[in-house]
Amino acid sequence: MPFAYYDRLDPERQRIYRKSDALKRIAIPDVAALMPLAKTIEAALADANRAVVEKACQPLVDAANAQLAAPVVRVRVLERRPANSGGELQGLYEPDEVTGGVARITVWMRTAQRVQVVKFRTFLRTLVHEVCHHLDYELYKLPESFHTEGFYARESALMRELLGEPPAPTPDQRSGFA
Repeated sequence: MPFAYYDRLDPERQRIYRKSDALKRIAIPDVAALMPLAKTIEAALADANRAVVEKACQPLVDAANAQLAAPVVRVRVLERRPANSGGELQGLYEPDEVTGGVARITVWMRTAQRVQVVKFRTFLRTLVHEVCHHLDYELYKLPESFHTEGFYARESALMRELLGEPPAPTPDQRSGFA
């Protein structure tokens, strides 16, 4: 079922939305090779050093892109999340058309209010979320990257795979009909 904003989209954008929604998983050929790179980010966050965290993120993103034959995207880690009355910005994806060069992912490693280092799972999910935007444009060739149920399914599946967790149960498995 589409999110509420779907009805406000024009027919072309609804088509893009449906295409995104139908994609439930990113088929990374050797996700096991990426798992140690994700764990490196956890250790870097424990040191609370922005430059070290940034240096740990880039190899994970580069390795995923290499396996998928997707273009390079630069990862930038900044200290404190920006916030306004609408909330905190956790991550940002800027395609190459916006940057005027190489696409860029920006993530923040500290919360806006308490200035605490973000928990590893939250940080990694934000990074993966922005990688999913990159792949929407570059791998799936979508003209826009919508937040659809399929988008969130891709994000969640990749998170579980990077952390070595089992796949989420299907609706049939949850209801006991598997």
